[in-house]
Amino acid sequence: MNIEKEIEKYTEVLKTSEKLPALFVGHGSPMNAIANNTFVDGFQNAANSIQTPQAILCISAHWFTPGTFLTGMQHPKTIHDFGGFPRELYQIEYPAPGNKDLAETTQQLLSPNPSIIDDSEWGLDHGSWSVLRHMYPEATIPVVQLSIDYTKPASYHFELAKQLRPLREKGVLIVGSGNIVHNLRMVDWKNVDKIDHGYEWASEAREIVNKAIISRNYQSLTDYKKLSTSLQLAIPTPDHFLPLLYVLSQENKNEPINLFNDHLVGGSLSMTSVQVGE
Repeated sequence: MNIEKEIEKYTEVLKTSEKLPALFVGHGSPMNAIANNTFVDGFQNAANSIQTPQAILCISAHWFTPGTFLTGMQHPKTIHDFGGFPRELYQIEYPAPGNKDLAETTQQLLSPNPSIIDDSEWGLDHGSWSVLRHMYPEATIPVVQLSIDYTKPASYHFELAKQLRPLREKGVLIVGSGNIVHNLRMVDWKNVDKIDHGYEWASEAREIVNKAIISRNYQSLTDYKKLSTSLQLAIPTPDHFLPLLYVLSQENKNEPINLFNDHLVGGSLSMTSVQVGE
């Protein structure tokens, strides 16, 4: 298959030849969607520092499925996939358009991995819109979500995501949204908004992962279950960690890698975010 020809065949939105970076964002609490804090500043600064994308492909921790799915509807709904928060949060809409051409292009790039374009059931969950509404508040940039197949190991996702690299050359911003340290059962709720408040194991896990990212030791991250006890506490389930691998796999040789929003909160959560490329 000639990937470049497939891209040109399936989409007209991907016109620009300037390469975009890829971003992993630690999205944290849904309340960040309506907050004005240092993390929101980090999201906005990341968007302002790069070229405006033609489209966005988002891999969110909150679309965890048995198989690989892509949103393909023209107008994806805003999903409020959380409970117990203020009414204001449920009233937020992020009316970004979808783009079926991008969904079909992505489907082709992922071949022969079977994937399904879902044009009715899903939409944009808070892993996507809670961050994107700060980065691109006008909601005019098309957004397609790619689900995470929970039946596959971390190494599978890292290798699969490499097939998405051509999208970066065509003006598509690849965004992974999750949290590297994410143990909700151990959150210190009394200090949930306290920045740089982390348990000892959370600090250790953050340091191990950050060193692996900067040194490009991605193999250790795909084998995170073999790492220290701190990583097992930091990643009790893979859903919020795997989006990081989708972004790290976009790195080409000698591209810069930068961390931002690199703070622990609530004892057992990290907001660490990563930009691959410029």
